[in-house]
Formats: sequence, C-alpha cells, structure tokens
Amino acid sequence: MADWDIKRPFVRVVLAYVGGILLADWISFPLAGLGVLTLAVGLVALGWAKYRATLLALLVFLTGAVNLTRHTAVISPHDLRILIADRSEFLVVRGVLPQTPYHRIYDQNSEPAVRSLAQVAVSAIKRRNEPWQPASGLVAVSTKGLLPPDCHAGHQVEVVGVLQPPAAPVAEGLFDYRAYLRRAGIYYQLQVRGTNDWNLLTPTVPPPVSDRFLAWAKKILSLGLPAEDEPLQLLWTMTLGWKAALTDEVAAPFMRSGTMHIFAISGLHIALIAGILVALLRVLQLPRALCGFIIIPLLWFYTGVTGWQASAIRSTVMMSVIIAGWSLRRPSDLLNSLAVAGGIILLWQPQQLFQASFQLSFFVVLSLALFSPVLEAIRRRWLAADPLLPDEMRPLWQRWARAVAGWLSAGFTTSLAAWLGSIPLIAYFFHLFTPVSLLANVIVVPLSSAALASNLASLLVGGWWPGLAELFNHSAWFWMLLMVRLSEWAAGLPGGCFQVGAPSVLGFGLYYTALVVVMAGWLKQPRWRWWICGGLAAMLLLLAIQWQRERHTTRLTVLPLRGGSAVYCDAPGKADDALIDCGDVTPAQFVLQPFLQAQGLNHLPRLVLTHGDLKRVGATEMISRTFAVPEIVTSPVRFRSPVYREIVAGLERTPERWRQVNSGDAVGPWTVLYPPAQHDDFPVADAAALVLAGTFNGVRVLLLSDVGRPGQEELLARGGDLRADIVVAGLPVEGEPLCEGLLDAIRPRAVVIADSELPATRRASPQLRARLGQRKALVFYTREAGAVTLEVRPRGVGIRAMDGTRLEF
Repeated sequence: MADWDIKRPFVRVVLAYVGGILLADWISFPLAGLGVLTLAVGLVALGWAKYRATLLALLVFLTGAVNLTRHTAVISPHDLRILIADRSEFLVVRGVLPQTPYHRIYDQNSEPAVRSLAQVAVSAIKRRNEPWQPASGLVAVSTKGLLPPDCHAGHQVEVVGVLQPPAAPVAEGLFDYRAYLRRAGIYYQLQVRGTNDWNLLTPTVPPPVSDRFLAWAKKILSLGLPAEDEPLQLLWTMTLGWKAALTDEVAAPFMRSGTMHIFAISGLHIALIAGILVALLRVLQLPRALCGFIIIPLLWFYTGVTGWQASAIRSTVMMSVIIAGWSLRRPSDLLNSLAVAGGIILLWQPQQLFQASFQLSFFVVLSLALFSPVLEAIRRRWLAADPLLPDEMRPLWQRWARAVAGWLSAGFTTSLAAWLGSIPLIAYFFHLFTPVSLLANVIVVPLSSAALASNLASLLVGGWWPGLAELFNHSAWFWMLLMVRLSEWAAGLPGGCFQVGAPSVLGFGLYYTALVVVMAGWLKQPRWRWWICGGLAAMLLLLAIQWQRERHTTRLTVLPLRGGSAVYCDAPGKADDALIDCGDVTPAQFVLQPFLQAQGLNHLPRLVLTHGDLKRVGATEMISRTFAVPEIVTSPVRFRSPVYREIVAGLERTPERWRQVNSGDAVGPWTVLYPPAQHDDFPVADAAALVLAGTFNGVRVLLLSDVGRPGQEELLARGGDLRADIVVAGLPVEGEPLCEGLLDAIRPRAVVIADSELPATRRASPQLRARLGQRKALVFYTREAGAVTLEVRPRGVGIRAMDGTRLEF
C-alpha cells in the first residue's frame, strides 16, 4: 500500500475529487453553504496537524462538490432558467457565437436534408412588442438549411425562433439529448425555421485561426484527388475534426465493427503526432528538455486548430503530462499520469465526468494500463522460442513467420485489453456488443495510422511542394478506402455484432470485479481467495434473482410515432415477442428502430399490422428488413391505402411470411377479437382495425388500435367478455375511441391513449379528456407522457411513463 501511495499519489486525490462531484450531482446543495463548509474544513486542516491527512481528503472531496455546483447553480438574476423556466416562447435572442456553426446531413422522406447546428452565448432576449431584456446562458440553435460560410465564431448575432427546453427522450433507451446538453451547460434549444432568421451584427469579424486552418487544410488534402468523395470527406473528419461527413448511413458500419473511434481526434492522433515529433527531434540530437518544450505547444496548436474537441483536449492533457515527465527524466506511471490528466480536465469541466466519450476514453486507457501487461506476458509465453537455438540457425521463413505472428499478436493483445475494458460501457451507451472489433481494430488501426501519417505529411509539404502532397493524398485516400471496405465487411460478418440491452448497475459491478480479480491474479493469493469468491458468489446470486424475476415479466411499451403508434410486446422467452404496428418511415427511423435496438432486439419474431393507415404501417418494409421479421400478420380486410396494397403485394410474393387472422384466432399470447371472418365493406380503414386481447400473469390487456365508432359498436354487438385491466387505444379518423358503452363493458383500471403532438388532428380532444376524466381509471396520454411501459409481473402490475408518472396495482 505504501508503494502504491509513493508511485501513484494522484490516484487517491482524484478519486476523492470525483466522489465529491458524484455527491453534488446526486444531491443539490446551496453553493454558498457548500463554499463556507469547504473553506472551514481547509482552515481546520491547516491548524489541526493530527488529523490533517483526513481533513485534506475531505477538503478535496468538498472541492469536487463545490466545482460541480458552481457550474450548475443559478447565480445570475438574468439566467435563462429564471426568465424562461419550463416555458416555450417565440422571441429573438442576441449573443455571441463561441464556436463556428457546423451542419449535419440526414434523410428526410428519402431525400437528403441539411440542418445547421450552433451555440449562442446569450446576452439579451426580446419578446414581441417588448424591449430588450438582459439574459445569460448558453443556447443550442438548430436551423433548417446551411448557414453562410461567413457565419463563424466571434460574431455577434440576433436569431429569431422558438426557445424551449430540449425535448426529453420519447421512450426508454433512446438518446437523451436534454441530458446531453445539460451536461454541456446548455438548458435551452432555439428552433429556427431557416437561415433568413439569422442576423449578423458584426459582419467584419475575421474568422478564427481554426476556421482558416480548416479551409486551408481541406484544400491541401484535396490536391490531386479528382472528386470530393466519401473517403476524402472521412479523411477530413479523421484528421481535421470536420463533422459533416459522418451521416448515420456512413457511420453505421464503423459503429457495428467497433472502429468508430478512429474519427475522434483523440489518443491515436495525439500519440502519433507526438511520436513523429519525438523521432524527428531526437534525430536532430536535441536534448529531452528542449524536445518537450517544442512538442507540447505543437500538440496544443493541433488541438486548437481542429476545434478544441473535448476528446482532443483530454488526449493532449494526458500526452502533455507524459511528455513532461519524459522530458524531465521523471519516472513515469501510466495510472498516475491518467489520474493527473483526469483531474486537470475535471477541474476545468466537472460535467465531463458524465459524458460517454470521457468515460470510454479513460476506461480504455485504464484497461490498457491494467490488463496489457498481463496479456503481454501470456503472449510472450505462447510465442517463446527455444532459448537454446539462436535465431541465426532458424530457417528464414520461420524468422519471418515469428515476426509477423509477433506483430499481429501484439496488435490483438492491445485490442483485447481495450475491448475487455469497454464492453459494458459500449453496451450501456450504444446497446452494442461487437466481438468483431477485436479483428477489425487489428487491421483498421494500423491503416488509420498510415492514413493519418500521410495526411500530416501532406499538410507539412503541401504549402511549397504540391506534387509531393498529391502523392501523400493518394496514399491516404487508398488507406481510407481500405478502412471503409474492411469496416463494411466486418460489420456484415455473422455473429460479429449484436444489439444488447443496457447492463444493470449490478451487472457492471460483477463484470469489472471479476475482470480485475482474474487479471490481477488475486485468486492465487490464499489470503484473499475465499473473500473474493464469496463476494463474487453473492453478486452472482443477486444477478440470478434479478434475472429470475425478469424472465417471468411481460413488458408492453406503447410508443407515440407522430400521428401513429406502435406497441412492442416483450413476453417471457423470445417466441411470443411481437410488434403491433410500426408507424411511418420517419418516426420509425428515429424512434421505433433505436428503441427496439436498445431493448437488445436483433430479430423480431412477429409484426402485426392492425389496419392500412400509412401512419400505422408505412415503415413495414424497413422494420422487416432491419429485424429480419419471419411472420407478418394482417386481417383479410382489403384496405384502399396504396402503401398497404404494396405491402400486401410483397407478401403475396412470399406467402410463407404472411398470416391472415380473423376473430377467434390466436397470435402468440394474443387473441383476435375483431374483425370477424364474415364482414361487410367498411366505410373507413380504422373501422376494421384488428382488436387484440391478451392475458399475462392474470392481467388482461386490450389493444383497440384506432378502431372507430362502427367497429366499437359491432364489437359490443358481438357480445363476449371484453373486460380488461388495461386498455390501449389510438384515435380514429372520425369520432372518438372508447365510447361509453365500450368503457362500461371493459371497466379498465388504466387507459393509455396513443395520441401525438403533431399533426394537430392526432391530439386527444378536450371532450375525450373530460369524459375519460370522469372514470376511476388512471389515463395516460402519450402526447404528454411519452412512451408508456406496462410491466405485468407475477405479483402485480407496474405502469410508468416517460414524464415520471407511475402506477402500481
């Protein structure tokens, strides 16, 4: 323990500081009181030598809490959190652009669309027919269209739009943009209709150095290349931090192959640049101290001209610490250097602790520090040759083979150490498990190093030797093309990538505890063996109890999909899982598909289409292809919707995937109640919507889809037991769901109305809300509550909505 303290003095300090940050994030403290307490502890520590070490640890802990509170507390009387609160207002904001806006390209109705993204440090706001009012706060601005190139950092601007808190995620497992912005100190988002709503107040402000460097560097890296194609744009992204190239479609294979990290200006870039600079300066026989004096400013220059990205700053801080120790001939320790770098970053921005990129980068480096030596020792044992036989006496092919095997195994060992340390975090943040990344990174990382080195060489010589820069550009382009093709190949390998659900806190603890125990060899120490085995067994038992409870639970999630809705049934096992309706293409792409992937869904056993409305079935082809749906269930009713007719035509060509059901048929755990086998023509599509009923652990659930008044009356006329504990209903085109007679027959304890904010016709009417409010049942409206999840357990039912509403019975 003493040896640990001597070699790694900053580890405990940073851990105490991080503990204070976590406490302040969990419990909100008044800044003034917390500051006074911290000052008092510091003064006591100065005067009480006996307990000084303990008090200093407490002081560091409280400093972390104070720093986070200082960054999150409302201090100014003009803070937007006071002026706007939770409202949404149409107004004009005035402020300064702290960084240059950038744009994203995305698909909108199968057509590319551009949206510009920016931040504004607000100094004043103006409501309609009111004077300017002082204001403070950082606002995220989203604008349709591409802002002009002269709109860059440093400009004072006025922007017209709707200022509101960022939207919360619609369903569990989706990316929480509101929390992401809040961690960046942004509490409001300004939605702007178009670029004409921007006004530059200071048009003569020169562009910052980073913008000028980016424009010059893009031009140099394009020399000799015939077109601005995908490999070239990705080279700009990897080398310069240019963000527009990584659309969802382009990024997908890199995400699924576990190679997406090469596009973040991070440790790979900084380490390569530092290595090149060290090699060049050592060739010139410069002393270490002078090398460090030259290299560290150059690294920070590169970080600055590429836009001060958080990942680049983290890597540069850590590399600066390492190079400073090397140049001063101080003994280095990777864990201690990692702690120093983390402490510096969290002193600057304590909220980075909660960002995915921070956690991933530091966990990967920590894994390399802890696990690489163990794996390297195993690798050396496996590749060890006969020590009594000199290399000169071995055949040439054998020496070459050992060299190649050594190089490949070294890359694999590094990849394995990083992968083992990042598995739970990748699963938590991205819902992915990528075993193929072990192979992909062994190949792609050296290729990315070659491409990056070629680009850096091109930037160095491009200003005065364009012909040589062209050769380097062609080389970089070739390496990037190989990376794209290899990532696409790796992402498509069977078993190479899986969607997984987010691990629990207990799962995190068990995994990392077991990993450290095995890698550290603690099981070989008799003194600790039984304690460790007992602790692991207890955690495994708790995890088994948790799994046993989950395997008997049926989970139903009602998702609003911009005028439509879908219900995902996650039943015990996999065979009875089903998706009832899928919405139109755009909401399915941005809500339904990522939601299903966040549940760990790779294959969907069954898709049920209740009727032919576009907003119910428009994404059928996309969902069927993405989740390899083997069975699609419909009623025999022929709807007039062109999209539905196309779906039916496709199913007629693959009849083995198509099942038509009528009243009385079973669809997994569901029973079809409507429409009957013999029916007249229906006036509107939702009059013939499928009605399903299912019983789970003694709780009956009724799914009415958008069944209209004619369907409701016929359902009542047919008799039968319609009683249900929970009923889910959409809004029919004409009339209202759940007429009084149907409500009397169902007698629900909870009602979920699947309505939406847009279009306005898909909002529950005041009359419907008043009528349902007179019933004893608790009513959820997905327009306000977001997705509603029903958990039917063996000993009760839990209902929770994204707005925090909960019900147990």
